[in-house]
Amino acid sequence: MSMSFNLHVIEEFRANGGRVGGPFEGGDLLLLTTTGARSGRPHTVPLGYVRAQGLLLVVASAAGAPEHPQWYRNLLAHPVARVELGTDTFDTIAVPAEGTRRERLFAAVVRQAPGYGDYQALTERELPVVVLERPEPPSGGPAPVVRSLADKLLEAHTWLRAQLRHVRAEAHDHVPGRPATLGLQLRQHCLAFCDGLSHHHTGEDAAIFPALARSHPELAGVLARLDEQHREIGRIKEELVALLTGIEVTEPERLRAELDRMSAELEAHLDFEEEHLLPVLAGIPFPPTGPSSAGPAPAGPAPTGR
Repeated sequence: MSMSFNLHVIEEFRANGGRVGGPFEGGDLLLLTTTGARSGRPHTVPLGYVRAQGLLLVVASAAGAPEHPQWYRNLLAHPVARVELGTDTFDTIAVPAEGTRRERLFAAVVRQAPGYGDYQALTERELPVVVLERPEPPSGGPAPVVRSLADKLLEAHTWLRAQLRHVRAEAHDHVPGRPATLGLQLRQHCLAFCDGLSHHHTGEDAAIFPALARSHPELAGVLARLDEQHREIGRIKEELVALLTGIEVTEPERLRAELDRMSAELEAHLDFEEEHLLPVLAGIPFPPTGPSSAGPAPAGPAPTGR
């Protein structure tokens, strides 16, 4: 599909609560916004989807072209994506299925949308089937109400803690080759955590910490220590990303050790930050109500989707 055609479909989708005409009329369509693998910029594409076995699935078919579509390559670099489905908008973690799971899901897709079978027949590459996971609240219940920057900080910290627990559990349960699907699943979840951590710390470094330094000079020592912790955690994160550059996780023991080190450093950092900053941030309403705000909210992926 051309860029101009995609833009027309996207505009029509958003203007009509997810309904479009033309070749997509009556079909199951969503908008997927990925982060460019090289550019880092957001890119939105309209995609057909299938619901099967309780999962939301998209297929990187590119109409049977010999190469994967760019949106799929973006997801391999940055697994967190935004989905617009009807009038609902939420964040997902994109996990391509592998091995027997991919075969089972692709068969389910073809039963509902036989055209994907035709696309597979046109190309030698295996069409990726991508599961769009919608994270649930860590507590399993409704998301807590956010009324202050302290609440927003805790929301971001809760997401980071939950994601790190999840990937550590996957890493420690992982035995290479058993099952074959876990390597890519583990990789995507690790990268999603790393992206979320970078986003959160970048937001703090760019806005929250400078604003607090101006309004609360007594926190200078605390902010300097937090800045030092950010740099150390950033170094560990870059080592994790380097381990995940391939499709498969090839050094599981080293990955486990790095995740354990990240967990210890991050938990100590989050505890220290909460101890010293929550009392100050509790007095700042969120969303901001005026110029006295300490700045934008602490950044981080929405733990429950939006």
